This record gives sequence, structure tokens and C-alpha cells, in this order.
Amino acid sequence: MPSEPIWDPHQYLRHSGHRTRPFLDLLARVPEPPRGDGAPVRIADLGCGAGNVTALLARRWPRARITGFDNSPEMLALATRDHAGPAPGGGRLDFRPADAAHWTPDEPYDLIVSNAALQWVPGHAESFARWIGGLTPGGTFAFQVPGNAGAPSHTLLADLCGRAPWRERLSGRGLGSVFVLDPADYLARLVDLGCEADAWETTYAQLLTGDDPVLDWIKGTTLRPVLTELADDEDALKAFLGEYRALLREAYPPGPHGTVFPFRRIFAVATKPR
Repeated sequence: MPSEPIWDPHQYLRHSGHRTRPFLDLLARVPEPPRGDGAPVRIADLGCGAGNVTALLARRWPRARITGFDNSPEMLALATRDHAGPAPGGGRLDFRPADAAHWTPDEPYDLIVSNAALQWVPGHAESFARWIGGLTPGGTFAFQVPGNAGAPSHTLLADLCGRAPWRERLSGRGLGSVFVLDPADYLARLVDLGCEADAWETTYAQLLTGDDPVLDWIKGTTLRPVLTELADDEDALKAFLGEYRALLREAYPPGPHGTVFPFRRIFAVATKPR
């Protein structure tokens, strides 16, 4: 069984508008970094994926030096191709391989941000002290994660992976969001670390269009472990997707304007004392 899912950045970006919106909402709550020496702001994007949201950081801080970190070679290749290099305001973007489960800041950062990545990292809240320790005084750690593990899209997938004939190959492969805490838990942990913190949640009523749009959405994220495991067995993959497609069609029936897909997100912003 592969230890890591293989990512398809092009599939992920098929819904880039909906996927970007929570990051923009998070970014709106991030305070200005406390650079008083005139030096460029230093930013880390942990779990940068295809780099499309990393590029949004350069729009807000055009002089910043920004590094995106990810453990997917496929994502890093696209991010580097499309976004690496000088920023129009004089800053610079680069991308490096790193696993969020083990990443430690190797220099002081004014902002460490993570967008829809930490749900893949068991025990990620235990790393908060290490990451906040890598911030400059007055720096900020901000992240958002999906909070929809109880949604039909996820519960149906987990149930299907646990049934025959899929149980032996796929048990546990449909549980990508079980590592997420509630907003109050994140808030308590961040305040315990001495930060001024805020945490909240939002449920977006996303209107998806096209044939089987919820399945198409999930192919870019939660379904990656299953797609990776069955990649070498075309018949099994077709059979599994057929069963899952039928379940999703019943759980998320299309309406006259598309299919409504409620999606809960959890946000946190923590500022280190100066």
C-alpha cells in the first residue's frame, strides 16, 4: 500500500475558485507583519500545493520573500513552473520539498500560513509550539482546514472503504479529515502558547456544476488515497467509483442551478507576542 497519495494538481485546480475562497477569507484576518527594519517580509506557505494561493501572498506583500513547502513532487513541479521567480513588487517566490509533519523553521518567519493541508497531518497541533517558536516577535501563524469529516461525502466514502470487497485494500483510506480539531480546541492550544488568537468556522454552500460534480471535487482531495491505491487496477477503480458515484448522487441531488455542496471550514490566526 503506498504510504502517500499521488496528487494530481490539474484535477485539484478544476475547482480553484471555491478552493481559494477560504484562503482569501483567512488572509483578510492576518495582520501586517511587524517589520520595522525595512527588510522584506519573510513568509512560509506550509503545504503550498500547486502554488496558486502562494502567489496570492505575493499580491498582498509584493516585496516579500515567500517559500512554499510541500511533499508532493507533482504539486511542486507545477508550482515552480507557474509561480517561482521574481514578484512584480521586487519580492521572490520559491518552492521546496518538505513534509509538514516534520518541518521546522530554519530561519525566522514573519508569517507562517497553511491552506487546507494540515488535515493530512496526524497530531499537527503538537507542532504549533515549534512553528510559533520560528516566528519573529509579533509574527503570525494562520491556517484553515476542512471541517467536514461528518459530511455525507466523507462518511459514505469511509463506509464504502470498510465494506467487502474493498475492506482489505482500502480500510482507512477514506478518513482524510479525522485529524482536524474544533475551533475551540485550536484556540485553547494557541492561547496556551502565549499568542493572541482567534478561531472560527464557516460553512460554504458551494454551487457545483457539471456531471457528478461532488465526485469531481473529491477526486482532487479526499479521494486521492483511494485513487492512488487502485491506480494499477483499472477494473477495481471503475467498480469503486461506480459505487461511490451512486451514493453521492443520492446524497447530493442536482437542482435547477447545479448541485449544492455544503463545506465546513475551520480557521485560526495566532499572533506571537512582540
